[in-house]
Amino acid sequence: MDTTLYAVCAIAGWFAFGYMLRLQHRQPGRVRGAICVALGAFAAGITLAIPSLAGGIDHASGLPNLAKVISHACAMTIAASAENMLLHLALPPAKAAARSRLWVWVTSGAFLAMAGLFVYTLTYDTPVLLTVEYAQDPVVTAYLLIFMLVGFFAYCTDITRLCWRFARVCGRPWLRRGLRITAVGAAFALLYSTNKIVYLIAYWSGYQPSGEREIAAILVTISALLMMAGLTMPAWGPILTITRRWDDFRSYRRLEPLWRDLVSALPELELDASLRRPLGAVRDIDYALTRRVAEIRDGRLALRPYMDAKVTELAEQFAEQAGLTADERRSNVEAAHLACALHRHQAGIVAAVPQPADDLHRPGGGYAGEIAWLMRVTAAYAQSPVVARTLVAARLAAAKDSPHPVVGDAQR
Repeated sequence: MDTTLYAVCAIAGWFAFGYMLRLQHRQPGRVRGAICVALGAFAAGITLAIPSLAGGIDHASGLPNLAKVISHACAMTIAASAENMLLHLALPPAKAAARSRLWVWVTSGAFLAMAGLFVYTLTYDTPVLLTVEYAQDPVVTAYLLIFMLVGFFAYCTDITRLCWRFARVCGRPWLRRGLRITAVGAAFALLYSTNKIVYLIAYWSGYQPSGEREIAAILVTISALLMMAGLTMPAWGPILTITRRWDDFRSYRRLEPLWRDLVSALPELELDASLRRPLGAVRDIDYALTRRVAEIRDGRLALRPYMDAKVTELAEQFAEQAGLTADERRSNVEAAHLACALHRHQAGIVAAVPQPADDLHRPGGGYAGEIAWLMRVTAAYAQSPVVARTLVAARLAAAKDSPHPVVGDAQR
């Protein structure tokens, strides 16, 4: 299982590294550069942690644990680079540089101690592994404790604290989200180191618990994926917003046929004519779409005196003949009412039997559901044969009936 999980992390790591490296090449920056170093170190380290590859490197070099030591060096580089990035985000440049230098010295000293302990294990007659199973060897224990306490506990505690603190005051939404996800990923890294230390204590106490490698692989995978997503989110997150804005713009355009006829018949509905300009809606599509939805609904309410109850009967009949589904039938009936009401409004004839006000359909799903419903109504209004047939039949029926009162007569 650990082979599969580490391989997944390695693929994700190299992909994230390539993505951020391309961005750094286009727009160099200290923070983005630190992220590139962290992702590159992660991708290399997790690749070397794949058991089959690690075994091949150890065998080829003749140095047991060489791949693991390099992988641990990469892990400490990840933590140091992430810390460097956060310090430069959260602190003034001079203070951030001083704190970064301090962490570099601490990390370098810790790794030199680990490297010395690794070299010392090479003098053993019987090779040992730098894993918790060999924790009863004091050198292995010292190596792992330095790695866990400096490489994970110290760094990840500070990373979690800085991420969460800076996210509270950060004004950029995607950076704020990324920092919080990174903080959660660092918390899982703390769980990874805690798991290692618990197993170290267990082996020193004479127990032989199993499952440490599987637990460690799961925690590393969760931590790595969360931290990669969090660190890169400020770069790719806005793309999701652009996609949503494009969807909003498409919705805005699809509502145009119905909206255009409504505001042509009822000009007072249009409260912001600047949205008719070529780039008016593009500048603030959220506002433009909200205005269009509101104006269509206002138009529907304004046309209520012209909505005849007979239209429902006619539209239902034609919809049944067309074999429409329940949802299609409802939207076609609504579109037919609007088409016939606009015709009556143009002629100045109110409905003989007005449609009850309670028949106004109110879709579920909040604002998104409202937009989806109005798009279906607009599509039916512009294209449906049912609506066209209903409009013709309503005109013929109105011509056969006795004249209905016009708006002016009704007001007198």
